[in-house]
Amino acid sequence: MKLREPIPELSQAKEWLNGEVSREDLVGEIPTLIHFWSISCHLCKKAFPQVNEFRDKYKGRLNVIGVHMPRSEEDLNLEEIKSVAADYDMTQPIYVDDHDHPLANRFENQYVPSYYLFDREGNLRHFQIGGSGMNMLEKRVIRLLNELEKTV
Repeated sequence: MKLREPIPELSQAKEWLNGEVSREDLVGEIPTLIHFWSISCHLCKKAFPQVNEFRDKYKGRLNVIGVHMPRSEEDLNLEEIKSVAADYDMTQPIYVDDHDHPLANRFENQYVPSYYLFDREGNLRHFQIGGSGMNMLEKRVIRLLNELEKTV
C-alpha cells in the first residue's frame, strides 16, 4: 500500500476472533492501527505486549485490529491461533487470514510483524515492518491523535 490509500475491505476472513469489524466501522471517528502477525513469528510475540499497551493506553481514541497472516501450513491451525491470542491477552478483534492471504494481498503485505496506521478518514498515514521501532510507531499514533484533537 502507498501512503494516503484507503483501508481495504476487511472481507473474506477465515474467521474473526474477539468480534468482527468492517471497514465502515473503522472510518470516520478515530485512527486505526492494523497489526499483521503470525503464530510462528518470534518477533511478533515479542511485540504483542506493546501492541496491547497501545490498545489499552489509547482505548476509545485508537482502534487496534490484529490480522493473523499464516506463513506456513502449521500457521493455519485455528485452535493454535486462538491459544496464542489468549496467552498474549490479545482481546482486540483479530481477522484470521486464509492460506491464500485475501487480506494481506489487498494490503500488499508480505511481512510479519507489520503495522499500518490509518487516520480517522481511513487513509494510510504510516507503515512499518519489524519488531523494533515501536517508539516511532507511538510517535505517529500521537501525531494522529493530536491532529484529531485540533479538528474537534
